[in-house]
Amino acid sequence: MVRVVAVANQKGGVGKTTTAVNVAASLAQGGERVLLVDMDPQANASSGLGIDPRRVASGTYEVLLEGVPIAHAFRRTAVPNLTVVPAGPDLAGAEIELVGREGRETLLRQALEAEKDRFGLVLIDCPPSLGLLTVNALVAAEGVLIPIQCEYYALEGVSQLLNALQRVKQGLNPELMVLGILLTMFDGRTNLALQVADQVKRAFRGRVLRHAVPRNVRLSEAPSHGLPIGLYDGRSRGAEIYAEVAKEVLVRARGATPLG
Repeated sequence: MVRVVAVANQKGGVGKTTTAVNVAASLAQGGERVLLVDMDPQANASSGLGIDPRRVASGTYEVLLEGVPIAHAFRRTAVPNLTVVPAGPDLAGAEIELVGREGRETLLRQALEAEKDRFGLVLIDCPPSLGLLTVNALVAAEGVLIPIQCEYYALEGVSQLLNALQRVKQGLNPELMVLGILLTMFDGRTNLALQVADQVKRAFRGRVLRHAVPRNVRLSEAPSHGLPIGLYDGRSRGAEIYAEVAKEVLVRARGATPLG
């Protein structure tokens, strides 16, 4: 069983935070107790759930670098069953401060150890890089969910990420596995999107989730209201697809036969 999932891709703009927020919220709306850890200094997962990063007294920075117990950083959200460890402004300097720390790659794993069993699933939103914050997330996680935008360079980016995951697996976290690959910003009206989807499915047979997230205006609007798509517009196509994606993620996390 996978209990901790990192949502990662070193490329920006692929729907990573959108995926982390909406999978977490969809699972919580379905009755799962979910913890979302915002490891991105941009703090978009926090603001997308109605938390002002400028008013975060205890967040991921304080947990990693000041030894604050992670439970002290828990924040409730508008979604019942969904708890967030938010990111604050100080997290932007964490990469530099972590360099000299002993055991710098395992700080998040240690922080989560005492609390993760309280939740059905822990999701970690990673920054768009392969720095120490992302490494902390990958060391803490058992599975990785990789969003891929349906664009020309998609496969190149994923190959680089998989190489990095292999290095983390060999050196720091032998339990790490790819939970699934999620196609995002899919537009079935374009040949490019269809070609990229076909290439990804052939290259990563069995790892690609069955549902692809479409381009959707309501998905783009929801973060500005501090709400996941399920609360902002539960009838939208984006909400429907993320509800299905969340079910697939849970099936894979619980060890059932993978889909895709």
